[in-house]
Amino acid sequence: MSGIADGRIVVVTGAGRGIGRAHALAFAAEGARVVVNDLGAGIDGSGGSAGPAQDVVDEIEALGGKAVANTDDIASWDGAAALVRTAVETFGGLDVLVNNAGFLRDRMLVNLGEDEWDAVIRVHLKGHFAPTRHAAEYWRAEAKAGRTRVARVINTSSGAGLLGSVGQGNYAAAKSGILGLTLVAATEFARYGVTVNAIAPAARTRMTEVAFADDMAAPDDGFDAMAPENVSPLVVWLGSEESSAVTGRVFEVDGGRVSIAQGWRHGAVRDKGSRWSPGELGPVVAELLADAPVPEPVYGTALT
Repeated sequence: MSGIADGRIVVVTGAGRGIGRAHALAFAAEGARVVVNDLGAGIDGSGGSAGPAQDVVDEIEALGGKAVANTDDIASWDGAAALVRTAVETFGGLDVLVNNAGFLRDRMLVNLGEDEWDAVIRVHLKGHFAPTRHAAEYWRAEAKAGRTRVARVINTSSGAGLLGSVGQGNYAAAKSGILGLTLVAATEFARYGVTVNAIAPAARTRMTEVAFADDMAAPDDGFDAMAPENVSPLVVWLGSEESSAVTGRVFEVDGGRVSIAQGWRHGAVRDKGSRWSPGELGPVVAELLADAPVPEPVYGTALT
């Protein structure tokens, strides 16, 4: 097995099922050695099993690739450190970290419990930060030792993180936070030869099939636009040495479509040159709104 990722050492979190599994298989098909991380938990994060991660390893090895299973909790400090060590001790290094693990605990904000908020923020946002932090420590040490690696981080956000999603305030906040983390990491890690990008994918997975069952059914024939495997080619390319000029970007990807999402940008300005009084600001805000584009609708709202 050889290709665009030949010889690369790749960690994929949440790789036992869905999009993560597709990433692991796609990297292996292109010649990478893969650490398949998965707790084997339920869609709400409960329970756990080594089975899903090992199943993907078995698939990769059956196709002639190299992989190892890892079941560490990537949202724990020690678990994230152990994950990075697994790559280094098993395959001799680390080139690519794909942060993908997550689960859902959906509820309208007025009904959302503290534990439901904390759990989702932990697995998505801390579950991106902790592995990234330990991977970056390794890459910094390699660079200081004169062994700078052509390293990559690919984070996983969501349309909910870009635009919000009704009934998913915890998930949307975490996924939006991942975008901010991506921008900062891309800037800070550049000195070590590391690029950091994010994707906002759409595909049929355990996390989407309940909410969007009618829209995401596989077709009887032809191109399956919602297959998780459609997302992975971009991730593999971003993890390759070819992507060195791309960092701090967010890509929306689904089916056969790839686009760059446009983030917050400075807009129109009215400058008085001194402090405004509250009574003056009504017309000023009205002018600013008139000059601004209409916001994209939040997912789950009715379009009119």
